[in-house]
Amino acid sequence: MNLARTVALHLRKDLRLEWRSKDASNSMLFFALLVVVVFAFAFDPLAEESRVIAGGIAWIALLFATVVALNQSWARELHNSVLDALRLAPAPPNSLFLAKAIANFIFVAAVEILITPVFTVFYNLRVIGSGAELVLVAALGTWALVVNGTFFSALSIRTRNRELMLPLILFPISLPAIVGMVLATTDILTGDADPINWIKLLSVYDVVFTIVSLLLFEPVLGAE
Repeated sequence: MNLARTVALHLRKDLRLEWRSKDASNSMLFFALLVVVVFAFAFDPLAEESRVIAGGIAWIALLFATVVALNQSWARELHNSVLDALRLAPAPPNSLFLAKAIANFIFVAAVEILITPVFTVFYNLRVIGSGAELVLVAALGTWALVVNGTFFSALSIRTRNRELMLPLILFPISLPAIVGMVLATTDILTGDADPINWIKLLSVYDVVFTIVSLLLFEPVLGAE
């Protein structure tokens, strides 16, 4: 089967399931909003330092919210042995991975869009740097989390403690990207430095780990 067509079929299925249940979206949105509100009360949102710490807080909220979605994305495929059927299907295994990664990216991006106004109000933020660069960093950072998370979630799907296993594997692997996300976001919010080096780091990170995940996904999918 054609790779693009198979990706589109899997993606449509995942989006339809999420639209009906809204399990991952509701969990991510609630968790992200909870983190934002708690930190808003812990720090003075009107203080000048809020612009410096806002990037870290935003990515912390999204990081843990993303783990919630990633744990649920593959768990659905275990019901009624759907994952076993997908393994036997005459379709490229990479199409399943790409569809899952794109679907998770859409879910996380939707949560980012929803919490941005709340985050802006609570922390009294005004972007001093380029708004386009901020959107680019958000997209690159989100894909870095999603592509790794989708791969390692598939790797740990059959383990007994997969909810605990995923963050233990994902967070250390994603550390370079997390540092790049936080520092690039802080540079853009404060306008103190040019974030181009961090953007380059995130771009290279995304390309490398996307290729590696695509190359290694087929044996992961076929493993018992």
